[in-house]
Amino acid sequence: MSIRTPMGRARGMGAAGHGVGEFWHQRVTSVTSLVLAIGMIFILLTLATSTYAEVRATFANPLVGGWMALTVISFVYHMYIGAQEVIMEYGPKTWKLGLTLANTGFCLMIAAACLFALIKMSFGVL
Repeated sequence: MSIRTPMGRARGMGAAGHGVGEFWHQRVTSVTSLVLAIGMIFILLTLATSTYAEVRATFANPLVGGWMALTVISFVYHMYIGAQEVIMEYGPKTWKLGLTLANTGFCLMIAAACLFALIKMSFGVL
């Protein structure tokens, strides 16, 4: 038995005790994704009429390749957090573990495929 009131026990915990951190991760990734997307659109528009060799040469530049890699990571992490929030809030309780595993696996596969394609184009390997 505790002498603390229910409000005192709940204060500062958020809905599940960790919601504030996820809230800020979502907001930070949305801002970084916006900035990175503007740069990505600029890069892609400058390459719109380029040949394949010119595109590969552009992606071989470490700044361009790094920018695109950061963009992929930011987009995928933002997608992961958003889908995870929907699963935790609205998913059936019996499916939460499976949906969480599927969400994590899907996001990892998307990130791996995008980064693999980016590395392949940047370094011209494989």
